[in-house]
Amino acid sequence: MEKEERFRQAEFAAAVGVIGNIVLAIVKGVAGVVGHSKALLADAVHSASDVAGSMAVWVGLRAAKRPPDEDHPYGHGKAESIAAIVVAVLLFIVGIEIGRSSFQAFFQPLQPPEAITVYVVLISIMVKEAMFRYKYRLGKKLKSDAIIVNSYEHRSDVFSSIAALVGIGAAMAGGAWKIEWLVYADPVAGLFVSVLVIKMAWTLGKESIHTMLDHVLHEEETEPFRQVVLQTPEVKQLHELHAREHGHYVIIDLKIAVDPTLTVEEGHRIGKKVKERLLALPNVADVMVHINPHYAKKTD
Repeated sequence: MEKEERFRQAEFAAAVGVIGNIVLAIVKGVAGVVGHSKALLADAVHSASDVAGSMAVWVGLRAAKRPPDEDHPYGHGKAESIAAIVVAVLLFIVGIEIGRSSFQAFFQPLQPPEAITVYVVLISIMVKEAMFRYKYRLGKKLKSDAIIVNSYEHRSDVFSSIAALVGIGAAMAGGAWKIEWLVYADPVAGLFVSVLVIKMAWTLGKESIHTMLDHVLHEEETEPFRQVVLQTPEVKQLHELHAREHGHYVIIDLKIAVDPTLTVEEGHRIGKKVKERLLALPNVADVMVHINPHYAKKTD
């Protein structure tokens, strides 16, 4: 896929997230106030945080789009991972705030939520699940940490909306059946939402930090690269291959062994051929090839 097309799709996805979350946050916030639901208000805050998350993803994508320069010879791909970490931190803060607000509700007089809150939550669940599926598939297709993390923001919103629906339903049932303590099912659902959000933030943040720390791909993940190298006739042996993720693309360092009687120019030509073959693979952005003589022990 061409880089311009990749970023066009990624930026469109970020725009869909921003617009969709703004609309949902407003609708859920208004319905939460009018319908007297702490759980729906907590869900509205969650959606509002997703707006900031989608904006962070957009900024990260714009930064990652910049070409390599003197200070960043490997490009700016990790800007997407940084954006993903920012989103995870935002989610964590929002989870804490939702939990605090829901806990305080236990010490305030409550009334059963109105029916409008149920309809709004059901609409939110359908919209958010559709947004999750769209962004998750696109993130996998484009190999973008930021988009994948952002998709899970939508999935966490689905779970939080389901929790809100259960809490609202129980609170409404308590009001209808004159069971006063069931009214507190609404803030209990808010607390459950906060736990889900915090857990999601921790998981996604940990994965993004792992990517930022320049971990190398596991052996089974680098097998396609190894096959390309070993299928080059002039390569006698593959001594070493390390592939590391740099945002949405991969950078490869490898050591190959060639016939020791070749000239420097001939060895260089083989290294160039290997590099070109690897660069032809999807998402490989740069390759560093070190040439060793075949009969020698593995050297640095």
